Amino acid sequence: MSAVLLITADVELPELLRHLIEEARSLVGAHYAALGVLNQTRTGLEEFFTVGLDQEQEERIGPRPVGRGVLGMLITDPQPLRISNLADHPGRYGFPPGHPPMTSFLGVPVRVRNDVYGNLYLTDKIDAVAFTDEDEALAEALARAAGIAIENTRLHERIRVMSVLDDRDRIARDLHDRVIQRIYAVGMNLQGAIRLPEHAQIMSRVSRAIDELDTTMTEIRSAIFELGETQLPDGLRQAVLELSDDLAPSLGVRPDVTFEGAINNAIPQHVGDHVLAVVREGLTNAGKHAGASHVWVSVAVNAHVTIEIRDDGEGIELPLTHPGLGLSNLRDRAHKLGGTFEVLRGESGGTLLIWSVPL
Repeated sequence: MSAVLLITADVELPELLRHLIEEARSLVGAHYAALGVLNQTRTGLEEFFTVGLDQEQEERIGPRPVGRGVLGMLITDPQPLRISNLADHPGRYGFPPGHPPMTSFLGVPVRVRNDVYGNLYLTDKIDAVAFTDEDEALAEALARAAGIAIENTRLHERIRVMSVLDDRDRIARDLHDRVIQRIYAVGMNLQGAIRLPEHAQIMSRVSRAIDELDTTMTEIRSAIFELGETQLPDGLRQAVLELSDDLAPSLGVRPDVTFEGAINNAIPQHVGDHVLAVVREGLTNAGKHAGASHVWVSVAVNAHVTIEIRDDGEGIELPLTHPGLGLSNLRDRAHKLGGTFEVLRGESGGTLLIWSVPL
C-alpha cells in the first residue's frame, strides 16, 4: 500500500495521515473517511482529518467535531463499531447544518498495543448497505499503521525535548535499518493482499501484518531507549532465513541464502544484530531498485564475518557520489566494528554488496 510505504519517507504527519485515510477509503469502498487524533488526556479529539469532502463542503460544515455522539462512543470504548444506518442509532448526535447525509458507518480505534491515539472513520459503503468483516480487518490494519505514524512522531518529539545528542546518530541508524525497512516490507505484503482471491487469504495476510507492526513498535522503543539487544532464541542462522522469507514479497523472488562456518556459535550477539540489519537493508534495497529475477545472500564466518548480497538486476551507478541513508548506515556499522563495506558491480551484471568485520 502506497500510504504505508510513505511511513518510510520523510513525510510530515498530517500529509501521511491523509494518505492513510485515502487508502482506507479506497480499499473498503467508502464515500467518506476521516481520522480523529485524541488529545493528551484522551477525552476528546484535538485534530480531525477528512477525505471525500470538497472545499465548499468543508467550509459549510464549519468547526471540526470534538468527539460527541457515535464518535464519542469510540473514544470511551475503543472497539470496532459498524452501523448500517446512522439515523437509527441511539448514540447519534446529529450532523451540523451543511453536512452531507451519511448512512452506513465503520469506526476502528487507531492503536498500538494498548495505547489508543485516535479513531479511523469510514462512512457510506459504495454499492452495499453496510461494511463487512473484510472491510473492518483492512481498516484495522491501516489504523495500526496510522498509530505507528502518530507514536513515532511523538517519540521523536520526546527525543528532541530530552536532547539525547550523544545517541541521535545511533537512534537514526537503528530506526532506519531495523524499523523503517520492516514497515516497508509490511506495506508490500499488504499491497499484495489486495490481489488475493480468497477472503481467508486476505485475513491471514492482514493478521500477519498487524503482528509485524506490533514487533515494529517494540523495535522503535528499543532503538530510542536502548532497551537491550535483540534476542534470537533460534539462532542467527534461522533469523537470517526468516528475514529473507519475510522480505521475499517485496523482492518478488525468494532469496537464495547460503552459510559457511559456525554462524550461531562464532558470531557474538552484538555483531549478530548488525548482521540482521545489513541483510535487511541489502534485500530491501534490491527490492526497491534492482528489478532482479534472482537474489543471493551469503554469510560466511572465519576470522571475519562477511556478508555478500548479490542480484542480477539493473545494477547501480558507480561511483556512489551521494549514497542514501541506508548505504551510509551499512558503512558506519562496518567502521564501528573495524570492518569494511563495498558496493560493486556484479561480474555478470547487477549489484554486489560486501560487508565484512573482524571477529
